[in-house]
Amino acid sequence: MQSLNSKLKLYFPLIKFPQTALLLVTGLAGYMTARCPIFHVGTLAELAGSLFLAISGSTVLNMWWDRDIDSQMKRTSRRPSASGKVTPREELVLGLVLSALGVGWALTLDWLYGVVVFSGLFFDVVVYTIWLKRQTCWSILWGGISGGMPILAGRVLGMGQIDLVGGLLALAVLFWIPTHILTFTIRYKEDYHIAGVPTFPAAYGIKATQMIIAISSVLAAIAIGAAGVMIGVEWGILRLLVVLSGGLFILALAVSLRPSDQINFGLFKYASLYMLSAMILISI
Repeated sequence: MQSLNSKLKLYFPLIKFPQTALLLVTGLAGYMTARCPIFHVGTLAELAGSLFLAISGSTVLNMWWDRDIDSQMKRTSRRPSASGKVTPREELVLGLVLSALGVGWALTLDWLYGVVVFSGLFFDVVVYTIWLKRQTCWSILWGGISGGMPILAGRVLGMGQIDLVGGLLALAVLFWIPTHILTFTIRYKEDYHIAGVPTFPAAYGIKATQMIIAISSVLAAIAIGAAGVMIGVEWGILRLLVVLSGGLFILALAVSLRPSDQINFGLFKYASLYMLSAMILISI
C-alpha cells in the first residue's frame, strides 16, 4: 500500500491537475449549455470520467515526449519525468492506458462525442507536441484547437451534433490559450531558448507577443459573449458576464498601451479566473 501511495504521488503531477481540472470544467459547461436544467446525473458523471481520463492521458503523453526539454528548463526540471523519478516506459504506459480508457469510454457514450474527444487528444499529442512544437511557434494554434475540444465535446454529447454555439465556445477557449502559453514564453523566454523551443517572443519580439495576448483575450470574451446570447443566458447573468469581460478588456488595453511583465502576468491570472467564471455562468 505504501508503494502504491508513493507511485500515485509521483504520477499525480504528470496530469497537471489545475490545467486538467479547468479543461474538465469547460467540458461540463459545454454539456450544461445543451442540457440544463434537465440532465441525467449518470451521463454527467460519465462525461466527467471519460474527459478526465482522456485529458489526463494526453497530458501524460505530452510530458513523456517533452521530458528531454523539460529537464533543460528550470520551471519544469523538477517534474517526475524530467528528473528521472518516473521512467519513460512507466510514463508512456500510463499515458496510453489513460488515453485509451478515456476515448473508449467516450465512444460508448456517443460516437460523435468520442470522435471529438479523440480529435482533441490527437491534435494535442500528435500535431501540437510531437510534430509542431519544436518546429514553429505557430504550434500554439493547434494547442488552442485541442484545448477547445473538451467544451465542444460536452456540447456535442448534450446536443447530439456540432452546432454554432459549440463552435463559438471552442473558439473562446482557443483564444484563451495564448494568454496561458504566450505568457509563459515571455516570462521564461531564456528557458525556452536553452531548450530550443521556438516561441513568439523569439520570432516576433515581446511587444508583438503582448499585443497578440491582448487581442486573443478580447476575442475570447467576444466569442463567449456571443455564445451566451445564443444560448439564451438570463439578462442578469449576461450583465455579470459583461462586467467580467470589461475587466478583461481593460487589462488587454493596458498590455497593449503600457506592456510590462507584471501587467502581462496579471492578464494571465485574470483570464484564467475569467474563463472559469464564464463557464460557471453560462452553465446556470
